[in-house]
Amino acid sequence: MPTTRTASTHWEGTLFEGAGKVTLESSGLGTYDVSWPARAEEPNGKTSPEELIAAAHSSCFSMAFSNGLAKNETPATSLDTTAAVDFTPGTGITGITLTVRGVVEGIDNDKFVALAEEAKAGCPVSQALSVPITLDAALA
Repeated sequence: MPTTRTASTHWEGTLFEGAGKVTLESSGLGTYDVSWPARAEEPNGKTSPEELIAAAHSSCFSMAFSNGLAKNETPATSLDTTAAVDFTPGTGITGITLTVRGVVEGIDNDKFVALAEEAKAGCPVSQALSVPITLDAALA
């Protein structure tokens, strides 16, 4: 049976002068301010759809990679993953770069990278996105 997670946004005003609040409803973790300037310029304490996608992608990839490493019988001691989502006003999201550094015993860097590539391809968030995704993976 599938699980469903929800978030909602209340927006007031135009795109460029308006502002909104996004609420993470399923978890109840909070409500966060969003605005066009926070998306296209400096965040100034607000979030953006791209930052939320980056959070989803980095956590999903880390889970998929952790599972792949465990199945390889080389479980990770730690993985540090960053997702950088590139947004160009007027064009949209143009790409994502995943960067992962891991502490993993009993594995060489080539195998680490190969398993990271498999995790990138198998991550449900990666599969949901239609932009180029690049990967920079290495043992720490």
